[in-house]
Amino acid sequence: MEEVLNLAIGDRTVAEKITDEIGKTGEKMELGAYECIEAPTVAAYDHLGNKLSTIVGLTIEGVDAAIGREVAMQVAAMNPIAANREEVPAEVVAQELEIGREKARQEGKPEAILDKIAEGRLGKFYKEAVLMEQEYHRDAKLSVAQYLDSEVKGLKVSSFKRVNLNED
Repeated sequence: MEEVLNLAIGDRTVAEKITDEIGKTGEKMELGAYECIEAPTVAAYDHLGNKLSTIVGLTIEGVDAAIGREVAMQVAAMNPIAANREEVPAEVVAQELEIGREKARQEGKPEAILDKIAEGRLGKFYKEAVLMEQEYHRDAKLSVAQYLDSEVKGLKVSSFKRVNLNED
């Protein structure tokens, strides 16, 4: 936490920025949690008056910040569960396969092809829930992976975080 408080944002540290906000509001504030991503390039996006924020790690150093921001906006809008298929938890994959088999069974499909149908539905699930496979929010003809590759050959998302502050 001490390292984070000493990080520079422009010409001020995080701790000094917090003190500045306390001076404006008169309310005691402290940094209770933080999200960190280590990657060659990191980009962030704040939405809804800082109530929703995302941070994205990209695999290549020196990528234009606008490209990273676009992907961070995608994370804010589409709320993916993983950057790529390999990161989807095994129990989620198993559950989606079972849902696919059960739906096919209810539709009266033959038992012999239930697994094949479930695999097809799992592919559809990946396109909705996995960041790199989602339709790119500015051009539905492209996936996020295709968008990134068109901007910088071989560029991928290594990780991301999405933080939503709910009002209670």
